[in-house]
Amino acid sequence: MTVEYIRYRLAGPQQRAAFEAACRRAVAALAEAGECVDYALERSAGEPPGYGLRIRWTSAEGRRAFWESREGSSFFDGLDPYAEPDGLLLEEETPVAGRGGSVPTLYEWAGGAPAFERLFTRFYERVDGDELLAPVFAGKDPAHAQHVAAWLGEVFGGPPRYSAEYGGHRHMASRHLGRGITEAQRRRWVALLTDTADEVGLPADPEFRAVFAHYLEWGTRMALIYSGPNPPPLPETPMPRWDWGITPPYRG
Repeated sequence: MTVEYIRYRLAGPQQRAAFEAACRRAVAALAEAGECVDYALERSAGEPPGYGLRIRWTSAEGRRAFWESREGSSFFDGLDPYAEPDGLLLEEETPVAGRGGSVPTLYEWAGGAPAFERLFTRFYERVDGDELLAPVFAGKDPAHAQHVAAWLGEVFGGPPRYSAEYGGHRHMASRHLGRGITEAQRRRWVALLTDTADEVGLPADPEFRAVFAHYLEWGTRMALIYSGPNPPPLPETPMPRWDWGITPPYRG
């Protein structure tokens, strides 16, 4: 992925409102560009007044194609009356990324390993007595609840235990091959786990539960795909990681 930074210099602070309005109009072209991943305009906090526009592109070739197009030329034309470019920087993303300690991970917020083990231990007790789900998990490993707890703990920002001990994303996907999970079973799994989260006292705040519910939809629909008659190739990607407001990236 290519990251582009364009600096803009304004004649004076009186130009700020007009420049930002012009930017709102100009970035409509980026919103329509299939090569653009996202963008953000940042305002300088000091003097002289200036701005930085950060654009993430799918590739250097995609970036070049956009700027050479009619839409790219119109983008700069729309900003010319208010500011002039004052520098350009191109970078490439690397896998080295992380977070600071000011916000707890979902794993920490939920209560860490004990919370996830409590959740799945009780959940699979309920599964054993569920007419719709019990056949899916007949003959499961006695430690199955602990394995799934390690999975979700890692997905929610905890230690990479599932990757280290059980094989990571590829292994989890492989466990669903040929199982023929039905939509009714998928929905029952989601409903039962949500009820169990209430029963064992997982955090009930809207922010956590929104991510939790979002993950259950994503995870169970992936399980449905891999358990079906025409599963895709097993994933070679790292474990998916979820965070507050952040889900795995779109992969077209």
